[in-house]
Amino acid sequence: MVTYVFIPGIDGSDEQHWQTLWEGESGSSALRISPASWSEPELADWVGAVRRAYEKAAGEVVLVAHSLGCWAAAAWLAAGPSDRVRGVFLVAPPDPAGPVFPRQAAASFLGLSARPLPCPALVVAGPDDPYCAPETATGFAHEWGARLHLTDGGGHLNSASGLGTWPQGRALLASLITP
Repeated sequence: MVTYVFIPGIDGSDEQHWQTLWEGESGSSALRISPASWSEPELADWVGAVRRAYEKAAGEVVLVAHSLGCWAAAAWLAAGPSDRVRGVFLVAPPDPAGPVFPRQAAASFLGLSARPLPCPALVVAGPDDPYCAPETATGFAHEWGARLHLTDGGGHLNSASGLGTWPQGRALLASLITP
């Protein structure tokens, strides 16, 4: 059994976001983190929420992160036991040093740097993401020891991108976890 742990970005993912749609399709094999600080993220709170979801999950775990959730997933993986994690899917990680990073709202995420992850990982980024230049996303992937997939577009790969159930993303996730 595999449990998918969904780790959205600031304010969670709305009803039209691919994460929410995938979560609905995954039924009982899905968990979503629930930090207390959705709108003004505190790194420790988000890492704790990932840990709680991992502890609650049955079987192997696949972390499915978007935006700021990528950093929460990476920070948790660096800090704790993750022996049941089969892979981590990191979509549109924002650049904490970038010009449009929400410095005030997510101050505890400033200064984070990518370090090697203890499991297979795939970074998916777009060439037109306002929160992270493709060169920076490429650097994060290298530093995390992750594969990289650059999309043809789609901005921040969120609800505004109009991805719906995002079949291409599903195929990428499958390529991460299928031997």
